[in-house]
Amino acid sequence: MSADPKAHAPQRVRLLEVDLLRFLAALAVVLFHYTGSRGGPFEGEKARELFRPISALTQFGYLGVELFFLISGFVILMSVWGRSMADFAVSRIIRLYPAYWFAVLLIGVIYYTTGLGWGEVETIIPNLTMFQQGMGVRNASNVFWTLWTEMHFYALISILVLAGVTYQRCITFMATWSVASVFAHESDSKVAETLLIPEYAPFFIAGMAFYLIHRFGSSLLLWLFVGFSWACAVRYAVPAAIEKAYRISPADARPAVAIIVTLTFAVMALVATGKLGWLRWRFFTTLGCLTYPVYLIHYDLAPVLARVLYPAMAPWAATVTIIMVVLVAAYAVHKLVEQPLAAWLKPRLRESFAKLQMTDTGRRRGRRARASGGAPDDPAAGTPHTNESEVAPLPARTLPQPGEEPHGSAPSAPIGSTI
Repeated sequence: MSADPKAHAPQRVRLLEVDLLRFLAALAVVLFHYTGSRGGPFEGEKARELFRPISALTQFGYLGVELFFLISGFVILMSVWGRSMADFAVSRIIRLYPAYWFAVLLIGVIYYTTGLGWGEVETIIPNLTMFQQGMGVRNASNVFWTLWTEMHFYALISILVLAGVTYQRCITFMATWSVASVFAHESDSKVAETLLIPEYAPFFIAGMAFYLIHRFGSSLLLWLFVGFSWACAVRYAVPAAIEKAYRISPADARPAVAIIVTLTFAVMALVATGKLGWLRWRFFTTLGCLTYPVYLIHYDLAPVLARVLYPAMAPWAATVTIIMVVLVAAYAVHKLVEQPLAAWLKPRLRESFAKLQMTDTGRRRGRRARASGGAPDDPAAGTPHTNESEVAPLPARTLPQPGEEPHGSAPSAPIGSTI
C-alpha cells in the first residue's frame, strides 16, 4: 500500500519579499494621492503644488498600481496551480470582499456625516457588488477602478483554471492573450478592449511569466514573454501619464515613466530568480496584511482627517499624521473585519460549492468521493483546505520534459490582487 502523500507534504513558507513589495506599492499610491496628485486631501490646495519639490517624484506614485498588477499575475497563477475553479472562487471572495464591504460602508458613513465623497445610497448599493463599473455606476472611491481591472484578469484566468493549469497551457494562454490584446488595441473595438484590457494585460502576463521562471527556472521563451510585455507596458504607460487624470507634463513623463516601469519589471525579475530571498523579516507579513485595507480606505479617510489637522498643522506634519492614522485603521480592519469575516465565510462558501458536486438525490457523483474518507452526507468532504498566505518550497528548477506536465501547487496571498 502506498504511503499517504500528505505525510510527505512540504512545509509551507511565505514569500516575504512579495509582502514588502505589495506594501511599498500601496505606500507609493498613498503618497501620490496625498502629495503628488492634482487634487489631494487638503481642501483648496493642489497637493502637487503644496508639496513641491518632493511632488516631482511622488507624482509618479500611481505607478504602484502597475506593480500591483505585476505581483497579481505572479501570485494568482501561483494560487490557482492545482486548484479547482471552486477553490479559486472561494479564495477571491474571502480575500477581496470583507475589507471592501467595510470600505464601501465607511464611504457611505463619511458622505452622510460630512458631505464628502460619493457615498449616496444609489452609489453605495451597486458598489457593494464590486461590479458597479460594469453596470455603468460610478465608483464610490477613485481607487476602486483597479479592482474592476483585477476582475477582468480573474475572468480571463478562470478559462485557464477550467481547462486545467499546466505549464504548456500557461504558455498558450499567455501567448494568445499577448497577441489578442495588441489586436484589440489596433481594432479600437470597445468590446475587445473591455475583454482583453490591453493597457494592463502586459503587467499581468509578465507576472505570470515571472512565476513560471520562479517555479521552473529560466528559459529563453519565458524571458521573451517578459521582454515583449515590458515593451508593451512602456508603450501604454508613457502616454497614459500625460493624457489621463495624472496629467504629468511630457517633459517630466519622458523618460521617467519608462524608467520606473522598467524598474518594476527588474524588481520582479529579482523576485522570480530568488535574488530577494534574503528579505526574511517577519514584520513584512504584517505589512502585507495591511496593504489591501490601506489601499481601500486611504483615499476617502484622508479628507476627513485633513479638515481636522490642516491648517492647524503644517502640511507635512498633517500628512504624516494622516498616514499613521490610516495604518492603524487598516490594522484594525484586518483584525476586526477581514479575519473574522473570512473565517466565517470560508467554510460556508466551501460547503456551497461542494453541493454543486451532488446529484439531485443529494449524493456525490461517482464512487471516489465516498472513498476519500468523508461521510457521504458531508458536503465539505474531500474539499482541500489551504492557507493562502503560504507557499510550498520550490522543487528543483527544471523545465517539464516533453509530454510531461508539472505537478503541485504553491498558494500565496494575493494583492488584490491585487491589491
